[in-house]
Parts: sequence; C-alpha cells; structure tokens
Amino acid sequence: MLQSSFGSGKPEAGCDEAGRGCLAGPVVAAAVILPADYSNPALNDSKKLTEKQRDKLRIEIIRDAIAYSIAFVDNVEIDKINILNASFKAMHLAVDKLEVRPQLLLIDGNRFHPYPELQHHCIIKGDGIFMSIAAASVLAKTERDAYMKQLSTQFPVYGWESNMGYPTVKHRRAIAEHGLTPYHRLSYSMQLSLWQ
Repeated sequence: MLQSSFGSGKPEAGCDEAGRGCLAGPVVAAAVILPADYSNPALNDSKKLTEKQRDKLRIEIIRDAIAYSIAFVDNVEIDKINILNASFKAMHLAVDKLEVRPQLLLIDGNRFHPYPELQHHCIIKGDGIFMSIAAASVLAKTERDAYMKQLSTQFPVYGWESNMGYPTVKHRRAIAEHGLTPYHRLSYSMQLSLWQ
C-alpha cells in the first residue's frame, strides 16, 4: 500500500508526467489532489500496471479525487525548450488548471522548476511511494496513450497504437523507411542513425 500523504497537513497535489522518452507526440502531465485518508490498494506506479488496470484506476481516480487536471506540451514546444523543461512546463500547466489550490506539490523525480508561491518536494520514484503521485502517473499515462492511439490512425506505419511513440524497433524502422511526421520531435533527429 502506498502512502496516502506526505504528512504535511496541507492539501497536497501529486504531479507526474508521461512520454518523456518518446520520439513522437507530446509530453503529458497530471496533477491530482486526493482525500487525506485516501486508500486504494490497487494504485501503483503506472509502469507497473497493465493497461486494463490503468483504465480501471483512471475511472476510480477521477471519481475519488478532490481535484485533478491534465496538461499537454506538444512536440514543437519540446523542440524549442527541450524535453526536461517541457516536462516541468506540463506539470506547471496541470497545477494551473486545478480547481482546488494545493499548498504542497509532490513531484516525481529529482528536479523541478519551482511553482510560484508553492512549496514542493521532489521524490525519486515517487509514483511507487505516494498515492497522489501514482494517481497522476496513471492519469498522464492513460491520457497520453489514448492520444497516441488516435494519432496512429493517421500514421499507422509507426505502430503508435502499441509503442505510444517510444523508440521500438518497429518505430525506428518506420522512421528509416518513411521519414518523420509532424508529430516527431525534431530535436531527436540527430539520433536517427542510432535508431536505425
């Protein structure tokens, strides 16, 4: 069972992103505020869950959360500001959209650009420690996966419906054979020779 809170006594928002290591598509972040005594034994880091488990948890998180939000930063912006800054920007945008203002942010990872007037804690592998971060992980992952599956209908040769834009063999071969799409991250194009 993950921890229900950091123990600060303040309203906490867990924040996480999905898609940071992809060759195509946006980076997607979520911010989630859960009830202080929230309990869900199934909740975990989204990478440790099956697609079916994530989809079920998504419904439960949306139902149970005090507030949640999801934000995208697209591949064009990623190319302009780099993927790390884009990940932080997506988290900031998600926090901006929360209908309830938290007093503490729990960030998955070891770095973050401070959000104005809000305290934060960076927690390495936090999506396997705190429920709010795990919930954000699930929402970001399921939202991004749904988006990439939709995009795959326009560009079926890249296999985005299954690889979600990550650098699988099929994806790398498709880039070598068909080139890049408007959804590929051009800042990664210098690595094309490594993908092939």
